[in-house]
Amino acid sequence: MHEAAEEPESKASFRDLGSQGVQRLPSVLRVRVRRLWLSLVPIAQCAIAAGLAWFVAFDLLHHARPFFAPIAAVVSLGLSLARRWRRSAELIVGVSIGILVGDLVVTQIGSGAWQITVVVAAAMALAVFVDGGPMLPTQAASSAVLIATLLPPGGAASYQRAVDALVGGCIGLLVGALVPVNPARRARRDAAGILNTLRDLSHDLAEALRARDEDAVYRVLAAARGTQPAVDGLRADILAGREVGTLSPLYWASRDRLRKIAATADPIDNAVRNFRVVTRRALGLTQRGVAVEEPMIDIIEDIGGLFETLRAMMLAEPGQPPDPADAAREVRSVVRRARTSLADHVEDLSEAALLVELRSLLVDLLMVAGLKRSSAIAQLHLNK
Repeated sequence: MHEAAEEPESKASFRDLGSQGVQRLPSVLRVRVRRLWLSLVPIAQCAIAAGLAWFVAFDLLHHARPFFAPIAAVVSLGLSLARRWRRSAELIVGVSIGILVGDLVVTQIGSGAWQITVVVAAAMALAVFVDGGPMLPTQAASSAVLIATLLPPGGAASYQRAVDALVGGCIGLLVGALVPVNPARRARRDAAGILNTLRDLSHDLAEALRARDEDAVYRVLAAARGTQPAVDGLRADILAGREVGTLSPLYWASRDRLRKIAATADPIDNAVRNFRVVTRRALGLTQRGVAVEEPMIDIIEDIGGLFETLRAMMLAEPGQPPDPADAAREVRSVVRRARTSLADHVEDLSEAALLVELRSLLVDLLMVAGLKRSSAIAQLHLNK
């Protein structure tokens, strides 16, 4: 789960100084700066691809007004790193369908308001028939409208427009391969961010249970429910990383590392869901005035420490601790303390159910640390 080589000390120090400067900004501005920072490479890719697409279509192929080429390049890349192959294919096919339908229909019935209605309906219907992708009908309709309103149908221009779309889509993929985003770094950062949030929420939940503060437990639950976009982002970046690892020779060596990161996506997702279940169970106990036993609260506190260890594991440089074996060792130590015997003397069955949910969460954490599900469950059976 590490980068291929350690970063130079000066580069890391510069990045740390920049990070500290961003942290001092107001929260609203900090979010925007972070969003821009994460988008800089995709923006650069789109800009380079658009310029190259125009150069090839206009200067090399001598097409008049080849605006489809840079548009296709930008749309095929976009700011989202996932499914670029799919977007490029949908764009090229959609533009071709729109041009074909627009040329045929406008040549026969002319242009005007009702003709546009016919052209859009026909182009979108054919696109939906060809494929169910979301971009295909939109691109087909847009291209058909351009033919019906601004561009003369028929002749070499129609052929050139289809070629321009092909040029733009292919250049977009080429630029994505030659100016890539590191396929492992973003996914590692996503995973670490989720684990960091769960660490803080675990500590907050333990404090709320000790204080028997119903409102504080509810705030933890609300925050846990808000983590789903981060989980979705992790999955999207893993998918994007796989595409980069396939397309870019620069990162072919990263495929195995990315595969290991991808293996943590389901356990992290399950850990988030199980943590929500734990928090809902804790909320129910607090609402009924049940005081959760201190050993149980200690387990929740310890789980917060495990989330921190797993977060550090995700971000650790090559050869630096903690590695997956270190993380698994720490999780096992908490598993040994989370024995079912903790619930032998509880008065409320929901408190026993809380322990069951905590043990299920520990299975997820063992899997994040690299164990298979069967091995993780076996660890629980060894420590009943």
